[in-house]
Amino acid sequence: MAIQVTATALPEVKIIEPQAFGDARGFFYESFNARDFTEHVVGGFEFVQDNHSRSVKGVLRGLHYQIQHPQGKLVRVTEGEIFDVAVDIRKSSPNFGKWVGVHLSANNRRQMWVPPGFAHGFFVVSETAECLYKTTDYWYQAHERSIVWSDPAIGIKWPIDLEPMLAAKDAAGKLLADAECFA
Repeated sequence: MAIQVTATALPEVKIIEPQAFGDARGFFYESFNARDFTEHVVGGFEFVQDNHSRSVKGVLRGLHYQIQHPQGKLVRVTEGEIFDVAVDIRKSSPNFGKWVGVHLSANNRRQMWVPPGFAHGFFVVSETAECLYKTTDYWYQAHERSIVWSDPAIGIKWPIDLEPMLAAKDAAGKLLADAECFA
């Protein structure tokens, strides 16, 4: 897997850009290779679940995390474009409460590695978007938590010019100051 890995302002969060090989017929690239991921991104994780979501323009999902059974997520987009966000919610981190965001799209083929200990969310920029993401642990509804997307203490600069469409659990998300966080 020929990849370029770029650190973000949050050193544990990485942007991964696989090399695509294309010609008049189309293109090919490896979207995941365990050996290269371990060598170039981070080791010690095994992916156990693949998720696929489809959303329309204006949908905002997140900011999600699991307080027990925390999940690392490798996120990519196969249709459309999203603004993908990770927030450090580890109280012992010097970056606690800080965020990073990047545009992921089918065209740029970027992926974002969101490690355990971070909340994750995204906003759909295009008419529709399909996201695929691998997780390092299973989903447990009892342990899922949500931080409100608009928490002023975090101050995410979402590319939003409308009121986003939210799931009920996301609209009821807590402020970071009131949320259960990691040590």
